[in-house]
Amino acid sequence: MTFADMGQDDLQPIADIDRAIHAPARLMILALLAAVESADFTFLLTQTGLTRGNLASHLGKLEEVGYITVSKDFVDRVPRTLIRLSAEGRTAVSTYRDNMQQVVSLLVNPPGVE
Repeated sequence: MTFADMGQDDLQPIADIDRAIHAPARLMILALLAAVESADFTFLLTQTGLTRGNLASHLGKLEEVGYITVSKDFVDRVPRTLIRLSAEGRTAVSTYRDNMQQVVSLLVNPPGVE
């Protein structure tokens, strides 16, 4: 098979890339959250290097699609925002990883190239 012979099914992993995750900032956030039980806003701010507004905007988009949960409480009268990866978010990250592995495999081993 060559690239010219490829059909829609062969390219489907590219079409299936989750745009809610694929943005670099959101991918960083989700990668961090996948490695911990929860993270506070300040931790994500420090680790990602995003501005407060940018981080808040990306968290809002991830919360909107149901990939994260955000809770706010107080610790010694200081507000704290905790962010967790939801079960739906874990599934989405896993699916994203699988799709990206297929895409990379297609790029590294293109059909018809020996």
